[in-house]
Amino acid sequence: MTTTSATWDVIVIGGLNTDYVGRGAGLPRPGETLNGDTFHQTAGGKGANQAVAVARLGGRVALVGAIGADERGDELLKRLREEGVDVRSVRKLEGVPTGAALIHVDDRGEKQILAVLGANCRPTPADVTEACEALGPARVLLTQFELPLESVIAALRWGRARGARTVLDPAPAVRVSDDVLALVDFLKPNATEAEVLTGIAVTDRASAKRAADALLSRGAGTIAIQAGDEGNLVVRSGGEQFLPRVPVKSLDATGAGDAFAGALATFLARGLSIEEAGRFANAAAAHATTRLGAQEGLPTEEELRRLMQG
Repeated sequence: MTTTSATWDVIVIGGLNTDYVGRGAGLPRPGETLNGDTFHQTAGGKGANQAVAVARLGGRVALVGAIGADERGDELLKRLREEGVDVRSVRKLEGVPTGAALIHVDDRGEKQILAVLGANCRPTPADVTEACEALGPARVLLTQFELPLESVIAALRWGRARGARTVLDPAPAVRVSDDVLALVDFLKPNATEAEVLTGIAVTDRASAKRAADALLSRGAGTIAIQAGDEGNLVVRSGGEQFLPRVPVKSLDATGAGDAFAGALATFLARGLSIEEAGRFANAAAAHATTRLGAQEGLPTEEELRRLMQG
């Protein structure tokens, strides 16, 4: 099956959470209590964030995941529908809560997150494959590690078998085999995730290149890797592209990686080259940091192009 007449630009397989965001001057150390100045409850989860990122950029997107049969889950579905995300394949499960994330953000926009995955832990490989089959073909399949690893692998296998380009955001970070990496056309790790996957501490462009080369040697297609504070580096067989950090006033880095992944998937689905799609994704990640909350800063295409034009 080809994706020339695909029903979807992007199918996202991933988590849905309620985010509880607290912002203060600094991040607490173990055993320390700090006072914050802002509290915000909002929609999140990497799968939901990435699906919204695609929808705001005009992509046809469906989300595969799970929520609990509770008010928080209902509110997440309502928000997703309002954004234009198809949620027919988000299962509502009795006896398990909708996922939640406790997020601390400091005045530099740095964050730390404790996620309680709840219903996100329930989808099985069979559930994911069945949902994808029911949705039909997509140009791009985008997933992360908020669902069980076996279910993520099933999604990647389905995408590869159906001719979709596969994009993996390997978060939360877990070690995976070369067989899994070989299913991935585009791998998007941040510095922490790259270190878990390779054992290489990524702090700058040079160490990012070493980690990317290691991932290429293990079978992944193209690597879009965070290069410390310098920006992002896209590395593929035979070439590389450096994407310097876009200067913005950052309030909250939560959702920046999801903005990058969603924009990358959207513009790859449109047929843009990895170099072109990478530039849009890099700018989308920067825009996402300008507002408090994972989804609040996800740009529309107009906002994204305006930022890129300076």
